[in-house]
Amino acid sequence: MAAEIQPKPLTRKPILLQRVEGSQDVVNMAVIVPKEEGVISVSEDRTVRVWLKRDSGQYWPSVYHVMPSPCSCMSFNPETRRLSIGLDNGTISEFILSEDYNKMTPMKNYQAHQSRVTMILFVLELEWVLSTGQDKQFAWHCSESGQRLGGYRTSAVASGLQFDVETRHVFIGDHSGQVTILKLEQENCTLVTTFRGHTGGVTALCWDPVQRVLFSGSSDHSVIMWDIGGRKGTAIELQGHNDKIQALSYAQHTRQLISCGSDGGIVIWNMDVERQETPEWLDSDSCQKCDQPFFWNFKQMWDSRKISLRQHHCRKCGKAVCGKCSSKRSSIPLMGFEFEVRVCDSCHEAITDEERAPTATFHDSKHNIVHVHFDATRGWLLTSGTDKVIKLWDMTPVVS
Repeated sequence: MAAEIQPKPLTRKPILLQRVEGSQDVVNMAVIVPKEEGVISVSEDRTVRVWLKRDSGQYWPSVYHVMPSPCSCMSFNPETRRLSIGLDNGTISEFILSEDYNKMTPMKNYQAHQSRVTMILFVLELEWVLSTGQDKQFAWHCSESGQRLGGYRTSAVASGLQFDVETRHVFIGDHSGQVTILKLEQENCTLVTTFRGHTGGVTALCWDPVQRVLFSGSSDHSVIMWDIGGRKGTAIELQGHNDKIQALSYAQHTRQLISCGSDGGIVIWNMDVERQETPEWLDSDSCQKCDQPFFWNFKQMWDSRKISLRQHHCRKCGKAVCGKCSSKRSSIPLMGFEFEVRVCDSCHEAITDEERAPTATFHDSKHNIVHVHFDATRGWLLTSGTDKVIKLWDMTPVVS
């Protein structure tokens, strides 16, 4: 009698819908056109392209426009079809797209920065264009008059920019690892606060105006969730990438965070769980479990005639421990450690299987991602990579 074959459980993963190819250089930013089978992209090859899906099922450019300088970033407002493009020469160029997305009409240019524009945001409610540049300047302009309203010098080149319309707070993340919060008025700004949590530069920001939470991604491979609205200074660390974070997007309706890295990884984090802050690492001259001296503690080493040891830290309790007392590894997903990390032996015994249950899923985009855009209405994710390819993914199997 043949053994009964049990069906394997289906692995839920993103479905690749389309590859959009044709750019001669890296596509620095691209967006999915809402309610259309279309994509808008800007590239280092100086081109702005509007790709529409044809009857053949392939995406072909309906607009192909060459700019005077490489295109570094963009912001698209679907309601007004206003397209703002940041250039390598510091200029922001504004266009209006036709209803059928077959024509692009120039509107105005802003001489916004002295060098490459790094980020742009168009705020329809206030008619403002916010931008950052490699000149370490944050600036905002009136989109009606084109007039510069104000500016602020950042501590380093900014690479993340988010805005809260209700409070008029702008969040700026820079290469030094600092996040700056400014309060904007019509013609001036006030510094609210600055904070740091990353050991590398901030590479991406994402703001959730409903939960009032800011996510920051970094070259240190981590994501930090800052509880701005809670006013308690809570910061939750998420470790799930093997290379720097390149882009973040948040699905509000499912409370899931999408983080993408230059390693090609797409990580979907469940943020609808009660997460825990990682503990501060404690200082000690000897192991806080067995009291063996660490290698710099010459006095105790001499008095006790013991060989000195290297210091480690338990990621669960934060205690300073020796290698012998922290020989075990464990994932601690609720603390953001989806990979196994060093824990002391007593914490390893205390961590339950339930606490080891993953709170994130991991997927491979098979290209080094530089930018993402998530269309929550359809559940589609756009990724652009260093391979000059744009990929469109159906994320509904994993973002739900």
